[in-house]
Amino acid sequence: MQFSPLRLSLIATLLCSANFAQAQAISQAEAARNEIAAQAKQIETQLIAWRRDIHAHPEIGNNEKRTAQLVADHLRSLGMDVKTGVARTGVVAVLKGTLPGPTVALRADMDALPVKETSDLPFASKVKGQYLGKEVDLMHACGHDTHTAILMATAKILASMRERLPGTVVFYFQPAEEGPGDFVPDGKNVWGAKMMVQEGAMKSPKPDAVFGLHAWAGIPAGRIAYRAGPTLASSDDLRIKIIGKQTHAGAPWNGIDPITVSGETLVGLQTIISRRTNISSTPSVVSIGTINGGTRYNIIPESVEMTGTIRTYDYDIRKKLHADVRQKVEKIAESGNAKAEVTILEKYDPTINDPALTEKMLPTLRWAANDDIVQTPLVGGAEDFSFFAKEVPGLFVFLGVTPRSQDMAQAAPNHNAGFFVDESAMMTGVKTMAALASDYLHAGTAH
Repeated sequence: MQFSPLRLSLIATLLCSANFAQAQAISQAEAARNEIAAQAKQIETQLIAWRRDIHAHPEIGNNEKRTAQLVADHLRSLGMDVKTGVARTGVVAVLKGTLPGPTVALRADMDALPVKETSDLPFASKVKGQYLGKEVDLMHACGHDTHTAILMATAKILASMRERLPGTVVFYFQPAEEGPGDFVPDGKNVWGAKMMVQEGAMKSPKPDAVFGLHAWAGIPAGRIAYRAGPTLASSDDLRIKIIGKQTHAGAPWNGIDPITVSGETLVGLQTIISRRTNISSTPSVVSIGTINGGTRYNIIPESVEMTGTIRTYDYDIRKKLHADVRQKVEKIAESGNAKAEVTILEKYDPTINDPALTEKMLPTLRWAANDDIVQTPLVGGAEDFSFFAKEVPGLFVFLGVTPRSQDMAQAAPNHNAGFFVDESAMMTGVKTMAALASDYLHAGTAH
């Protein structure tokens, strides 16, 4: 193929223009990073104050009224379009840059846990609240206070850069990541991220990518851990009721013993993973956490109830596990002349980081953490960030919050009364979230 001199000249001009636009975008992204780093230092005192205030006033899922008000007032003061009452108590805000470009979303969760804090920190929680109809102690034992404060600071930094921002940033301050505090999930109810998605939070505007961050114990403060592809497990509630026939324990032949059938069921469930599930590509778990049945030592009860969890990282394996669990439990019950009622409630999908997006944003993570980044193994916990990342490409990373002087293996884990956040890590969190948004937007204009 041959080109005329005029066409060759035109091609060269276009290539030069494209290279210039890319170089210009890179230069602007680097300038934005410098500004983010400088402003992060300036806002650190306010960042810590926000976190301590939220920590001292924890609120259970769907009751984050004070926290949501604090967030909404702050975002409005930055001149953003703010919507409250999303998924009951969530907040969504839109920051439009003055320059054209893509749209990116940043997410933080706001709810606390029914945990009694054991620390002697001056801002330790002394708050009680209602959880499933009972009064309980409340604590931010999973770092959601940290997430909220980090995203509030991120919003302030990015809002100050509005004139130089090529695109739009959407902020999701999400309620009830840990689940609702006011009703028992029954398979029909939705909450948190899933409810925000169902209410259209990701439609107007629809982001091109979404980013999230989680404070994590057992990782040195300021280190970022990431993983491409499946990262956190799905989480499904398993509820089993074995129905027999009540009789005197001295004459078991006159009844149907659901306790014996339950024992066989426990063993049978474990063979689903060890003998019927292909774990060569990804692990899976079926665990029973509670067993309840019987009222007296010499009475064989009418029924036994068990509850547990099913976890995996793959949608197809998840579907097969559900079918295998139902079949196994029902057939074991049938073999003992009992009946089984099996209920599986799909709660959270697996959190899957988009591989291309993860690779694209690695330089950003390295910059934010001063090259202190590591790949994380699969995490058995679940996160409803998965519902955001199911709609658009997503990246969810872990921010280490354990003091570097401490033995990482001895750190109190997330969801523990002794969970502790080294607040020096929060600066890395702010740089991470702000730079993920800024770099993504500038990269979008370069293309």
